Amino acid sequence: MSNPVVKFQRLSASATAPKRATSGAACWDLYAAESVSLIPAVCYRTVGTGFGIELPPDHVGLVCSRSGLAAGEGIFVLNSPGVIDEDYRGELKVIIARLPYNLLWPALDPYEIKPGARIAQLMVLPKPALATIEVDVLSETERGAGGFGSTGV
Repeated sequence: MSNPVVKFQRLSASATAPKRATSGAACWDLYAAESVSLIPAVCYRTVGTGFGIELPPDHVGLVCSRSGLAAGEGIFVLNSPGVIDEDYRGELKVIIARLPYNLLWPALDPYEIKPGARIAQLMVLPKPALATIEVDVLSETERGAGGFGSTGV
């Protein structure tokens, strides 16, 4: 039995192909294919990677933030994780956001994303094959319907 294959299609001659940084990396790094400025008045933008994707059947792609960008620059994937369905065939795009202020960077300086910059990471996982049913009553648990913060901080 062969391993499932993720197919990437180059859509821009100047795009950097997704790749794993090390043999133990769980994700492919995704690279910007265009220049984008994140300015304080517009703290998020959609950035194209210049690559289309074809996931293997019964798999899902999750676009996640890069920890180094998040910790060092306040840059993150806004809808993290972004979900890529197996039947999507368009360009991989990443919604990049920046926290509006942190003592580590000047509040008014734009953050410049250049082509070839690593902006996110892509994890591909088997898609859960779950059935659903509607019921009149859910089972009881210790937590119950306790929501945000109900188990402590």
